[in-house]
Amino acid sequence: MLYLISYDVSTQSKKGAARLRRIAKLCEDYGVRVQNSVFECEMSYDIYLVMRDKLSELMEPKEDSLRIYPMGKGGRKRVIHLGLDRSIDMDAPLLF
Repeated sequence: MLYLISYDVSTQSKKGAARLRRIAKLCEDYGVRVQNSVFECEMSYDIYLVMRDKLSELMEPKEDSLRIYPMGKGGRKRVIHLGLDRSIDMDAPLLF
């Protein structure tokens, strides 16, 4: 299933900047960055639950905002995109 994950992390302090880097790194481990703070993550529901728990541990709820949009199994087909495309077609053949 495709999940769209976006975040807004307060970087008013050094701790906030460090949190931003940790959250971005975690999202990179699970998906593809399509905009600065937006990731597309193709994963099972069980993996999603693990990721969501890790994200909630990293964030500061009184300062940060994370949004997770479950797009469903055919979610990628519903995405309308204009301009530079930074996503990766996960169904395409992988070439080295």
